[in-house]
Amino acid sequence: MSVTAARPAAILGGPGETLTEGEVDAFVRRSLETAGLDGRSVCVIVPDATRSCPLPLLLKAVHTALTGRVSKLTILVALGTHAEMTESQLAAHLGGPYPGVTVLNHEWWKEDTFVDLGTISAERVGEISNGLLHKAADVKLNRAVVEHDVALVVGPVFPHEVVGFSGGNKYFFPGVAGQEVIDLSHWLGALITSASIIGTPGNTPVRTLIDEAAALIPSDKLALSVVAQSGTNALHAIAFGDTISSWQAAAAVSAETHIRYLDKPVRRVVSLMPSRYQDIWTAAKGFYKVEPIVADGGEVIIYSPLVTELAAMHPEIEQIGYHCRDYILGHWDQYRDAHWGVLAHSTHLRGAGTWDPVNGERCRVDVTLATGIPEDVVRRANLGYLDPTGFDVTQYENDPDTLVIPNAGEILHRLR
Repeated sequence: MSVTAARPAAILGGPGETLTEGEVDAFVRRSLETAGLDGRSVCVIVPDATRSCPLPLLLKAVHTALTGRVSKLTILVALGTHAEMTESQLAAHLGGPYPGVTVLNHEWWKEDTFVDLGTISAERVGEISNGLLHKAADVKLNRAVVEHDVALVVGPVFPHEVVGFSGGNKYFFPGVAGQEVIDLSHWLGALITSASIIGTPGNTPVRTLIDEAAALIPSDKLALSVVAQSGTNALHAIAFGDTISSWQAAAAVSAETHIRYLDKPVRRVVSLMPSRYQDIWTAAKGFYKVEPIVADGGEVIIYSPLVTELAAMHPEIEQIGYHCRDYILGHWDQYRDAHWGVLAHSTHLRGAGTWDPVNGERCRVDVTLATGIPEDVVRRANLGYLDPTGFDVTQYENDPDTLVIPNAGEILHRLR
């Protein structure tokens, strides 16, 4: 039996709307009950805790709709290369309990996690990237996805620094993918630059790359794509369809919901980071989402005193440091053997800039950390430092040249 998914996606809600829990529950149940899933095995791919999303509400509705109807139900947490979630963290994040359901972390650090789906040729990568990259993409994916008949993505859509808007097939790549395609896709985004790609509607080159990788997945692919009210458990909209049509519908709502426009640039932004970002690897979203509104020579301060390390799972960033794209390319012989995903993170946080052998590196915006990371570590990484213990947010709130953003990291800020 084949899965029947609405084309175009079915959608409930929209910009400016707030859905009730009852409306969300009914939409999820109705969508899944008519999707042709009876007797099939289903792998539900969900985000980790670094995104705003009422996941317990959604998963309870999924569980109710599918229990007794599907042959097997598994929940797979799309960590990408983030830290493993503990049992207590999973319980809080997912809700439940869900009798008869297997819950898995994406164990990206284990080679036997993956199956090889094939290769996207160097020639095709060159076409997709408009000539920026000519390297084959080895496509490896968590075996749990391909060992189920159906892969059901459940998660939010936000503006994203690598792909344009998150969601859809991005939950496979990089969510539960192997290192090779993660590195290639992130470095392609870095070559384009975060400021150029973030919040870009439609198919960016990185989106095209991950959609082509997803086409190699033998399982049927469906998605419940949601547009969350940032920092809350409320939803503006929810869409159901295949992983492309559902994402497109949610991304259109996200573009009207998650982007704030300013009339002129500001000299300084203070991003107050919520606790869901536990290192700079994730808290760097406080820079990505505001870089476009900062004046040349301005500053972004990331305030997160509970953060004590740059990257829990990627300590090599301490040696690489943070540099603009042109600096990395100018020192390619030094960096080419590092994980390209780490290099991409380096350039994304340092932002736009230039480098040449005579004048050195000149970045457009200063980046300052007011965190629990030691000053020597911060400065060695080519970032500015502020002591968080003496940080007075009211001083910045009273400064007309400074924009203070609470719950930073999800809402993109742009100039009109």
